[in-house]
Amino acid sequence: MSAPTDTQFTLAPVFDYQPKTRLIYGAGTLGLIGKISHEVGGTNALIVTDKGLRATGQVDHARELIEDRGISVTIFDEVRPNPTTDDVDKGLALAHEIGIDQIIGFGGGSSLDCAKGINFLYTNGGRMEDYWGVGKAKKPMLPLIAIPTTAGTGSEAQSFALIANADTHMKMACGDKKAACKVAILDPKLTVSMPVSVTANTGIDAITHAVESYVTNRRTPISCLFAAESWKLLHSGFAEIFKKSDDVEARGRMQLGAYYAGAAIENSMLGAAHSCANPLSAHFGTTHGIAVGVMLPHVIRFNAPVAGKWYGELAEIAEVCDKDDPEASLKLADYIVQLIDSSGSPTTLKSCHVDEDLIPKLAREAAQQWTAQFNPREITAPDFEELYRCAIE
Repeated sequence: MSAPTDTQFTLAPVFDYQPKTRLIYGAGTLGLIGKISHEVGGTNALIVTDKGLRATGQVDHARELIEDRGISVTIFDEVRPNPTTDDVDKGLALAHEIGIDQIIGFGGGSSLDCAKGINFLYTNGGRMEDYWGVGKAKKPMLPLIAIPTTAGTGSEAQSFALIANADTHMKMACGDKKAACKVAILDPKLTVSMPVSVTANTGIDAITHAVESYVTNRRTPISCLFAAESWKLLHSGFAEIFKKSDDVEARGRMQLGAYYAGAAIENSMLGAAHSCANPLSAHFGTTHGIAVGVMLPHVIRFNAPVAGKWYGELAEIAEVCDKDDPEASLKLADYIVQLIDSSGSPTTLKSCHVDEDLIPKLAREAAQQWTAQFNPREITAPDFEELYRCAIE
């Protein structure tokens, strides 16, 4: 691996904090959706969700609450995991058919990202590829209400839509402040029915968001506040939800922690673990949360020479060790492996059936990922190759 740079690792000297989203939190707050929908304005709403969630009856309950306020509601329930441009195009066609003036993303990060994608194209035209990057939308967007049912992506706190190209399955980060949710409703009761595997995958994703956003080269005082509080909530809540699946208090910690992590990302971005994950998902179908979770401990060890101080602070928050412990980074990495293992999730690439022969290709693709540039330690394709090899077993 390349040697650490000599650049002093400090907070960004300048930052621009622009909170865009009203946050409503609490058990049972889904009951406010009719009132909130009425307040944001419009007469014709599109709910973007998936068939699994709709089968629970929660989506139709929300539709009834909104319709009671005199607002027409249409449901698009064809969102798939890791939504692609095809998913967005299907939802867009329905939006054009009915003519909408409000969008509601209801479900996991896939539904929320797809809702944002539809919003981009419905209001600004073109294709998702046109918005790959930051600030490329020229026209205002429709008000978007987010109702997350997982504690993972934190999409409800971000102005980015992560949409995969339907042909290559590589994810595109399409960001614009106009795409931020107007309102986010966090109701931890909605997460109780999640399967154990989804609870684990999304929780690991949120944990990775908190840890990575805390140490990027774009970190700010605001992002650090969000990331530290997120880590405090997530590391404690994660273990509890596997002891008692209907523990709404612990699930609330996870859901609010995921939101805070999303807010941290919005202000500091992510790092190398996420760069590693996208090629794994594209080539092997590895679930995103699993991919980032397997890679995170190895990235922590790689970054330790320049980010050890900050990893030490996270280790102290979790009561792993004192923040000044010279091995704090390594102990934090080991602690995260233990957390992931406690959920029954994989901790190696071998258990994810990754073909070692493709590692050089994975490394080249990881080095081209957008988040790589925000990693606190400069990282190259050979570095990524060694990270993948370390993660095999």
